[in-house]
Amino acid sequence: MYILFTILIVIAAILLILLVLVQNSKGGGLAAGFASGNQVMGAPRTADFLEKASWTLAAIIVLLSIIAVGVKKGQTVVTDDQSAISEQVQEAAANQAPAADFNQEQEAE
Repeated sequence: MYILFTILIVIAAILLILLVLVQNSKGGGLAAGFASGNQVMGAPRTADFLEKASWTLAAIIVLLSIIAVGVKKGQTVVTDDQSAISEQVQEAAANQAPAADFNQEQEAE
């Protein structure tokens, strides 16, 4: 599940990068080359759409990141419980081992 959220975050980040590169900035940006095409086609509100899409993708990345941390933390708790159980089993085995050695020493005498 964590890997799925990571993949979604990467896809959203790549889309956000592309949207930012297309937007018209003070220096012109990549959108400057397409400015005449937008005017001919009659899409004057393209900048508004690109800005809203950028903010939406940024919010999606933040939400997916928070969810991914929660999923990863949930997986870690399960691993910690399993390691605690395995430690208890190892301790129990270690406590029984000296008793077996003691019995063997008594039988040898």
